[in-house]
Amino acid sequence: MKKRISIITGSRADYGLLKQLIKGISGDSSLSLRLLVTGMHLSREFGFTYKEIEKDGFKINKKINIVLKSDTSEDISKSMAYAIEGFAKEFKRVKPDIIVVLGDRFEIFSAVIAAHIAKIPIAHIHGGELTEGAFDDAFRHSITKMSHLHFTSTQEYRKRVIQLGEDPKRVFNVGAIGLDNLEKMNLLPKKTLERLLNFRFNQRNLLVTFHPVTLENDTSYEQFNNLLNALKELKDTSIIFTKANADTNGRIINSLIDGYVRQNTDKTIVFRSLGRLRYLSALRYVDAVVGNSSSGIIEAPSFKIGTVNIGDRQKGRIKARSIIDCKPTKESIQRAIKRIYSSKFQEGLFSIKNPYRGRDTVKKILKILKEYNLKTILKKNFYDLDFKYGRDLC
Repeated sequence: MKKRISIITGSRADYGLLKQLIKGISGDSSLSLRLLVTGMHLSREFGFTYKEIEKDGFKINKKINIVLKSDTSEDISKSMAYAIEGFAKEFKRVKPDIIVVLGDRFEIFSAVIAAHIAKIPIAHIHGGELTEGAFDDAFRHSITKMSHLHFTSTQEYRKRVIQLGEDPKRVFNVGAIGLDNLEKMNLLPKKTLERLLNFRFNQRNLLVTFHPVTLENDTSYEQFNNLLNALKELKDTSIIFTKANADTNGRIINSLIDGYVRQNTDKTIVFRSLGRLRYLSALRYVDAVVGNSSSGIIEAPSFKIGTVNIGDRQKGRIKARSIIDCKPTKESIQRAIKRIYSSKFQEGLFSIKNPYRGRDTVKKILKILKEYNLKTILKKNFYDLDFKYGRDLC
């Protein structure tokens, strides 16, 4: 009998990371895939990105609409309630052997709550990480405690998942799944990318992706406006913006981007979603990622480019030497961008090693999902760290 696996995706970001795993499961004769799509994928405002999934040839088995009316705290809580209800109905009707989730967003957390109550095993990718400036941090650790198999992106994160009480035999350091995907993608040539984006690369080029710092009160406008004021003073620089996600106050950032691009049509362009191929292809030709997205931490170092990491959203993550942390002020951002273009910094990029780099990440995850015995996986013992006797976490 085939092992039934449900994969849940709620955004352009996690789908891009999960794509090769989805492909691997769907092509395995011993596995049965059910693809559940929710969150920003189903929103007109965020580009109806479920269409990208269908364009890639994958069948969407269920769309679970969580009604993203606005980005206020109240409406996000309501969306979580809709998500829990929708996934509860799905899991009652089609009970998979295990669900696979990635990351820390609120819609994923909601799906995991429903699965946990329905007594469905959960496999979690990218647990153990820290983003101390976002409420996603608590969601991620909560997902860890409700999950039964864990696939971390570094050994340090593996140790942190164990520190949360998870059995080391269930925690696997496989590397970042997004980096594994890079080897399987034919990135676009520069001229092709320019044609698809309707954008001409300049002498200098930046990719800006900035999201709200959700554990701060009403800082989105000020912080992003400081970034725009820093960008205004750059010369011979073209900028690709990607819009913020459906976090609290994300629409404030998106409105500021739209206004800036309207005033600077000769050197800027904005996208609700670039899609995985175009986004990664753009990383080949820009000088740096500027903002506070995890892609600047995890993926940008593999392209030997710099990252200007603004503020506290990604505070606590393991970082390569190519990442420059700065405060969310105009002056600090300007200093960081100036450092990116310094000859000393540029020379150092050639020797950068990405700490998230694994090997055959998708194959490793797929093998464990196929072979792990799920019959007795639901009951978990809390794994206590015995510091007195120096229990080895490795």
